[in-house]
Amino acid sequence: MLGAMGVDEDRKDADGAERRTSLAGERTLLAWWRTGLTAIAVALGVGRLLPELAPHATRWPYALLGVGFAVYGIAMFLLGTRRLGAPDRSSEDRMLVAFMGAGTILGLGTLAVIVAQ
Repeated sequence: MLGAMGVDEDRKDADGAERRTSLAGERTLLAWWRTGLTAIAVALGVGRLLPELAPHATRWPYALLGVGFAVYGIAMFLLGTRRLGAPDRSSEDRMLVAFMGAGTILGLGTLAVIVAQ
């Protein structure tokens, strides 16, 4: 069906829907990554900073909770990227995988800092 401007309305809708779906997927990926970064920040706070604020408390429960949050954060990076779909070798997908890898490595580093008290 042609609209007032002579544009095929069905085609316009199909193009817009595909773009909206793509953008929604990107927003979802960023939400997974934000959750991962937040969990890693909480891991550092719980595993390293809280024991310093309570010097007479037993340290191992804090370290255990910190490790749990770090593992959770790493999982958010990996699962969020995997959920978006398998990379198809385009430069954008390679960059996405590189950022996911960097987040995972930083999460593992945070995990190592917490464990090595």
